[in-house]
Amino acid sequence: QVQLVESGGGLVQAGGSLRLSCLASGRGWSINAMGWYRQAPGKERELVALKTSGGTTNYADAVKGRFTISRDDSKNTVTLQMNSLKLEDTGVYYCYAHVLLKPYWGQGTQVTVSS
Repeated sequence: QVQLVESGGGLVQAGGSLRLSCLASGRGWSINAMGWYRQAPGKERELVALKTSGGTTNYADAVKGRFTISRDDSKNTVTLQMNSLKLEDTGVYYCYAHVLLKPYWGQGTQVTVSS
């Protein structure tokens, strides 16, 4: 089993920054891909950023140039640095990990961007 625990969400004004962190716990596996999804009210969950064990990184077009994902495989952590936040970045952000052909999700952390 893999457990993902997020931290770092909160309330920020437009143009500000937040940093999300996620710790994966468990034993006996390696993480193929790790990253972040988000879900805004009334919308479907969408990819924000994902980084594979091989180093490939994917970003949603809406966050390119503003968000940066990083992984520390020695600590089983992934972070998302979010800069120049916009109102439309508001939502619940979920940590995601793909381990042994199975998807795992964190419980989610709320990010609210105010004007």
